[in-house]
Amino acid sequence: MLTKNRIIKYSLILLVSLTSFTGFSRDLNVGWELWFPFQYRNKAQELIGLDIEIFKAVIERANLKADFVELPWKRHLRYIESGEIDIAFGASYTNEREKYAYFTIPYRLETVKLFIRNGDKFKINTLKDITKYNFLLGVEAGYYYGDTFQKLMKDPKFKQHTNEVLDIEQNISMLLKGRINGLLADPNTITAFCDKYKITGELELYPLNIYQADIYMMLSRKSLNSETLIKFNSAIQSLKKDGTLDTIINKWSLLKN
Repeated sequence: MLTKNRIIKYSLILLVSLTSFTGFSRDLNVGWELWFPFQYRNKAQELIGLDIEIFKAVIERANLKADFVELPWKRHLRYIESGEIDIAFGASYTNEREKYAYFTIPYRLETVKLFIRNGDKFKINTLKDITKYNFLLGVEAGYYYGDTFQKLMKDPKFKQHTNEVLDIEQNISMLLKGRINGLLADPNTITAFCDKYKITGELELYPLNIYQADIYMMLSRKSLNSETLIKFNSAIQSLKKDGTLDTIINKWSLLKN
């Protein structure tokens, strides 16, 4: 007769075996935040956007399922590190993040530009030049704006000219009210936001290159393993090969080169 301890032991062995056979036995916990046109809810409260559609295509191709939770980006990164959240998408690669997250192969590009109020006059040749003015730059908590920005933030004088908020809505609202003088954002984000809220001619793209780089999905090293990373990479590669990825990106592209 099996003892209670042996029943528990054999049950655990069976559970591990089934998990190994079926691949991944639970839904992935995936974070998102308001970020036009990449991640947001439409009028019907459906979760949509470029990153959302790409991610859903990836997990469908990988035969995985996910539950989505909205949370600020800075907290999202902490939860990836702790394993409370499994996935983050729309992520830039950094050495620090690589310590606690696997990075997939890249799935799109991101561009960051400087936006000011239309009519404001500044002579800025490099981002550091904002320190020559009474200029307050809006940035979002936890965001990566490139190595140049990261290095500048180590300078107390430059840091005094930045203001950190939780999301793009706060930044644009503050810029329109004159509480900040500029903000850093992806041009597609600004275009989508202005279209949604009928903002016309109030923001100006400043002719200064800030940052452009590949964008990835991050998988928590605490809660996931390299086998899941392989599934994600295979799915992304498959979507690239058959043209699905380009189709989705072109569908959501608001700025044509």
